[in-house]
Amino acid sequence: MKRYWAAILLIGVFVLLAGCSQQATPEDRLAAYINHWNKGEYAEMYDGFLNDGTKQAYNKAQFVDRQQKLKEDLGIDGLEVAYTKPAEDAKWEEEQPADFPVQVKMNTLAGPVEFEKTMTLLHETQGETEDWFVEWDPSFIFPQLEAEDEIRIDRIKAVRGEILDRTGKGIAINGGGYNIGIVPEKFTDDKKKAELAKLLNQTVEQIDAKLGQDWVKPELFVPLAKIARNNTEVLDKAIAIPGVAAQQVAMREYPYEEALGHLSGYIGSITAEQLEERKDEGYATGDQIGRQGLERTFEEQLRGKDGMRIWIDKPAEGVEPITVAEQPVTDGETITLTIDAELQKKAFASMKGEPGTAAAVNPKTGETLALVSSPSFDPNEFTLGISGDRFKELEADPLTPLFNRFAQAYAPGSTLKPVTAAIGLEAGTLKPAEGLEINGKSWQGVTRLHPEAPNPIDLNKALVFSDNIYFAQQALKMGNETFAEGLKKYGFGEDIPFAMNLTASQISNEGTIDSEGQLAATSFGQGQMLTNILHLATMYEPFLTDGIMYKPTLVLDDKDAQVWKEGLISAENAATLRKGMRNVVVDGYAQSANIPGVALAGKTGTAELKAAGEERGKENGFFVTYNEADPTLLLAMMVENVEDNGGSDYVAGMAAEVFK
Repeated sequence: MKRYWAAILLIGVFVLLAGCSQQATPEDRLAAYINHWNKGEYAEMYDGFLNDGTKQAYNKAQFVDRQQKLKEDLGIDGLEVAYTKPAEDAKWEEEQPADFPVQVKMNTLAGPVEFEKTMTLLHETQGETEDWFVEWDPSFIFPQLEAEDEIRIDRIKAVRGEILDRTGKGIAINGGGYNIGIVPEKFTDDKKKAELAKLLNQTVEQIDAKLGQDWVKPELFVPLAKIARNNTEVLDKAIAIPGVAAQQVAMREYPYEEALGHLSGYIGSITAEQLEERKDEGYATGDQIGRQGLERTFEEQLRGKDGMRIWIDKPAEGVEPITVAEQPVTDGETITLTIDAELQKKAFASMKGEPGTAAAVNPKTGETLALVSSPSFDPNEFTLGISGDRFKELEADPLTPLFNRFAQAYAPGSTLKPVTAAIGLEAGTLKPAEGLEINGKSWQGVTRLHPEAPNPIDLNKALVFSDNIYFAQQALKMGNETFAEGLKKYGFGEDIPFAMNLTASQISNEGTIDSEGQLAATSFGQGQMLTNILHLATMYEPFLTDGIMYKPTLVLDDKDAQVWKEGLISAENAATLRKGMRNVVVDGYAQSANIPGVALAGKTGTAELKAAGEERGKENGFFVTYNEADPTLLLAMMVENVEDNGGSDYVAGMAAEVFK
């Protein structure tokens, strides 16, 4: 009997506890649902929270797959869903719906989306579960979205900014070219395919594949290849073939072709690797991106920002589409350079295809007027999609036209001597009028090219005869520390402050001078010393500005005459060097620059590149020059392998052509 009453008592306790426990409120259920929503857990939302009416109207795929696909296609992120909390004393009647204001925020490819809607929860039984369930429809994805509607996204391509020279001439422009193609019904001679394939750097099989595409019809133009506007030879030969036609198309164009090829660079289709690296920057498959030169350097400014529009397409006739989010297109910036394209073209032409480099600056402002690498390539070929055979041809060229020489550093040879002299003059160890007795062709391992120079050798004669021994002895007077510190004041050992990446100039591999032999060699630009061509031109500015070296600028909008280094040489010492550099041309061994009507001054240089065991090596010839009467153009030029064609005077003649 006692057991009976104990059992009754235990059942009563369970009933009492059950009656006292609180069931989940609609707010509890909504909070859990929103937690899944914010995490994008659509399957959990469907299975555990949607009411029967919603599930009958929308199957799981319509709910889960659609929202997941939209999240990916529209770039939805930063989703924030919240609800307005009810009053603390709110009462919930199971027979009545529970309504909550819900706020939705998200970011999309077309910009932010934000809206508020009322979400209703109904109390119902599903299987053995009795609870509150969410009543849902597609408008909780986007307002005004209905079941039969389609979400669409439009991408409005930004126009790439152009690159212009200082006078407004186009360096990289949105020009045009031609699409060469076939109209099948008019192309009746199959034997002409081989001829056309050769013209377009394609194979007959490639042409057949394009003609065999599903959409091709006899009367339709089938594009085969794009060619640049200036490629009139291929254009004329192609359209002379019956059935071949040309259509004008918009494309990136480089009017100065090889002359500015390394500087302008080119654009090309974005690679899979680049797309992965820049997936958060708005790039898409098929986009064009700067691949070399200024196109790459200024990619961020040039590319602009594509416009995006997300909209609801209503199937009902006559119903206007509804814009969900819209981001206006922002076209790329036009960049105007300090470069004078015609000057660069002249400098490039003057080098006659010889391997070398040149840089021109305005010594009064620091503006970069030319930056040449020779030989070069036509960037139009690359933008159009260069063929494998053509690329291999350029790669195999012994003159290496794909190699950007203005970005490299070279031993400057005797063009360093005015800098060495300037350091000695300022240190007080070099007396310009004091002559040294130098006899013979060599001294302590240093050789001189002109032992016939009459003694005594003062600074002027040392410049005119480019006497290595004189400058070696002056460097020894200065000592390692004074000379090295002087070179650092001219920017050696630091990156040149420039918009493009250039190899830094160096005193030596270690940045120090550790022996008298190294000190002597460095004094005339040999040893381990290297400098890039733009820095070399810039180092001559203090001789024309009485001690100031300006930051080399490349964009015309940049402030002129930004001081990079100052106090490098006094006005008196600068005048002494200017006189000596004029005499180098008039009396010395730069006679090819001694031209009528233009009073050129400057310094030649020859750097020998001799491997161990060689009696004679290759020689790079240099000339740095300016017009004494109008020193607004300072030109530095280097040509490789001048040992058999006149040495540095050969380069002086090329530079003189620019000033003519």
